Amino acid sequence: MTKAVHELLLSFDALTKVEKHEAAAEIMRRAAELAPPDVADDELTAVADDLFRDLDSREAADAGP
Repeated sequence: MTKAVHELLLSFDALTKVEKHEAAAEIMRRAAELAPPDVADDELTAVADDLFRDLDSREAADAGP
């Protein structure tokens, strides 16, 4: 992982839950522009869903009991 990516992720971790969802949605939108044309929208949606489920689970684990 490059230093720039590591710093980006550290900044992401410092965001609020709403900001994280906003940032993740924007990153997914931009990543979709980079995707090869043969990637179906439903595949990108599935990746986004996985990303948000992972994010929610990490936040739940950080919140604790």
